[in-house]
Amino acid sequence: MIRYLQIFGTFVAASLVRDMTFRLNFILECVTGLGWMAMNLAFYLLVFSYTPEIGAGSGWTKPPFFVFLGTGLIINAIVQAFFMPSAEEFAEMVRTGGLDTTLVKPVDAQFLLSMHRVKFSAFANGLVGVALVAWGVSKLDPAPTTAAWLLYPLLLACGVAILYGFIVMLAAATILMGRNQSLYDFWFYITNFSRYPAEIYTGPWGGPLRMVCTFVLPILLVVNVPAHTLALPIRTADVRLIIAAVVAAAVMLGLSRLTFQAAISKYRSASS
Repeated sequence: MIRYLQIFGTFVAASLVRDMTFRLNFILECVTGLGWMAMNLAFYLLVFSYTPEIGAGSGWTKPPFFVFLGTGLIINAIVQAFFMPSAEEFAEMVRTGGLDTTLVKPVDAQFLLSMHRVKFSAFANGLVGVALVAWGVSKLDPAPTTAAWLLYPLLLACGVAILYGFIVMLAAATILMGRNQSLYDFWFYITNFSRYPAEIYTGPWGGPLRMVCTFVLPILLVVNVPAHTLALPIRTADVRLIIAAVVAAAVMLGLSRLTFQAAISKYRSASS
């Protein structure tokens, strides 16, 4: 473990040097991300100018919802910073044969291929997310309990683990396809469901969609469970979702490992 932490520290340092070498590009990426976030924030402020609550009786008034929004930004910032850049490079490595040299290194291939690149500009939106969570929590009445605060970081980690599992499985599919330029697009379509509270998925179409995105593709557990735990009172049903989030994180990590190893076993060197 210490060895892998040292290797990861080297990756972080190298990525920081790379980003600071092209500082203007780094600044533009931060500004672009913050601009996109500002437009989304303006949209939600507009929504709350017409209604005090998203979903009748859901509890998602303005302060809790901004905790939800901030939680989503924090989770996505971690994923976009640590895992997505490496996954995007992985697709190109399969196509060009760069994967050959990676597989012969005396390091776990999944670790090396999924965490060798860090995108520091992604942390800009994460800092905005922290500020939104802090503002939302300061306006909550009653304030979050000690149990909620203790569960929140655990559930954040579960959300990150679920998304990491999705990324690894999507990237592993590149080995079978040879070229996977739709990785980021498909990723956006899947994670788009997690940007909204699960309570909005109701009715003849919303109900089945909520079940699928909770228990089949557990994307609704990523943001909803940690945000709900911190911002709203914990009920019996919420305890079951907390357990489901922990189980889903473990299952996704296991599936991603099995999928990656199965894909690697089918890989044929680009030079052969």
